[in-house]
Amino acid sequence: MSQPTSIRVFGLVPDSIVDGPGLRYGVFVQGCTHGCPGCHNPESQPVDGGSTYALDDIYDDIRANKLIQGVTFSGGEPFEQPEACAALARRLKDAGYDIWAYSGYTFDDLCSKATGQPAIEEFLGCIDVLVDGPFVESLHSYELDWRGSSNQRLLDVPKTLASGSPVEWKQPKFEIEIPSSW
Repeated sequence: MSQPTSIRVFGLVPDSIVDGPGLRYGVFVQGCTHGCPGCHNPESQPVDGGSTYALDDIYDDIRANKLIQGVTFSGGEPFEQPEACAALARRLKDAGYDIWAYSGYTFDDLCSKATGQPAIEEFLGCIDVLVDGPFVESLHSYELDWRGSSNQRLLDVPKTLASGSPVEWKQPKFEIEIPSSW
């Protein structure tokens, strides 16, 4: 099986602070069959929309900004282009980036789909945090961290894969300790 060299993209955000913690690079893929009412990127839904980018060009753009801490795959639906997303995510993970992905599929749905699609399993293996589940407009809240509706979960993917059941991601606490000499 040949590795993909390109990906269909709705947009690229080189300096996002809203798609996960820290300064991130957002890869918004094109194409989504979920059709969630109230979707914040409805233009990303048609499969034939967006633009095609070389994976090497996106990788090089990310690597050029030394301030980027992580990369977030969103969309559209990243798991509807699993081969390209997995190929890019693997390179980024190997380079030390924190990887997040947003999906309208639940983690269980993705595990079921992975049986027939090894690229889904490969992509999941690269992800640190998965925000899973469809956007539900009636459950939307601006009070939620990193997700659009309260049905969506932030899953620690390595821990979830290791345990065999969903493990919620907890943001590390950052506390400033005042030196005793002050």
